[in-house]
Amino acid sequence: MAQVADNPTRIAVTINKANYSHHVIRQTGVMNVNCLSVDAPFSVFERYGFQSGRNADKFAGLTPARSDNGLAILPQYANAMMSLTVEQYVDLGSHGMFICSVAEARVISDRPTMTYTYYQENVKPKPQTEGKKGYVCKICGYIHEGELPEDFVCPLCKHGAADFEPIG
Repeated sequence: MAQVADNPTRIAVTINKANYSHHVIRQTGVMNVNCLSVDAPFSVFERYGFQSGRNADKFAGLTPARSDNGLAILPQYANAMMSLTVEQYVDLGSHGMFICSVAEARVISDRPTMTYTYYQENVKPKPQTEGKKGYVCKICGYIHEGELPEDFVCPLCKHGAADFEPIG
C-alpha cells in the first residue's frame, strides 16, 4: 500500500491475483486496510495472511468492529485503518493494483506501525534448517525437503518456487 496522489488523495494497493481478497475486491469495489502495530505476534499473520477466506472464517470466535462501509476491522494489533473505494484497476500480470479513494480513516492506537523490516527481524520465526536439505520459502519460512519442482506452490503462503532459496 502506498499513497500515490494527494489532490485528491489516492492510495494504491497491489494484491496477488491468486488471493481470494483480489477476487472479493474486484467484485465489491471496497476494502479495508489495517495497519499492524509492532505488538502483532506471528499468529496474526498465520490467521489473516496464511489462510484463505475461501476456506476459513478468519474472524471465527471474534466480534470485530466494523467501518462505515460494513467491513471488519482487526479486533487487535491494528493501530490504524482505512476504508478504501476502488477508483481504477491496473492489471499487472500476476498482481492487480487497485487505485483507491479514502472513504474513512481511523487512528486506533499510538503504538508504532510494523514495517516489513521489523516483521522480518523480530516477528517472523527463523526457519529451523539445521540438518535439512532442500529449500526454504523466503516469505513464510516453510521448508520443502528434496528437489523443488518449478511449479511448486508453498502450502502456507501460496508463493511459487521463485520465492524459495536453497538451504545451506
